[in-house]
Amino acid sequence: MLWQDGELALREITEDDVDLMARWLTDPAVLGYYEGRDRPHNADLVREVFFNAHVGDETRCIILAAQAPIGYLQFYRVTGDEVGEYGYPLDAALYGLDLFIGEPDYWNRGIGTRLLTGILPYLHEHQGAERVIVDPQMWNSRAIRSYEKAGFRKVRALPQHELHEGELRDAWLMEWHV
Repeated sequence: MLWQDGELALREITEDDVDLMARWLTDPAVLGYYEGRDRPHNADLVREVFFNAHVGDETRCIILAAQAPIGYLQFYRVTGDEVGEYGYPLDAALYGLDLFIGEPDYWNRGIGTRLLTGILPYLHEHQGAERVIVDPQMWNSRAIRSYEKAGFRKVRALPQHELHEGELRDAWLMEWHV
């Protein structure tokens, strides 16, 4: 296990998770929040996006609740031009984080908030993160509330930041810091 707190845990993703990820990323309910319903990921696309050699330095994880896989989380050091684009000094110990709960039965149960509350200290203590950023789309009030409950604050608007279902959507830059 990469991280564990009670019944919640993170383990690194493996090739054995391709079908699981494809199931989640072809579910229209999940895609409405992550990637978009116009971008379903079959097993081949999951392999390309999450396992191909061109994949960056992200640490990709499966979220477990009572040992059952329920979602996906990735974290990564934000580097290069992206650091400056977000308005941080180039030497910032800045990390990014993305996640989704792939099992809708686990939505609205506080799991995202509990997971974030536990993983943020881990990122500080084990990865050296001083700040962690997320960029939820402005319409995604459930994610924004979860991030705020975990200690994130809105930093600024990111106009037309992410292509979602054929439309450039506005997002919030949100930050947690030590």
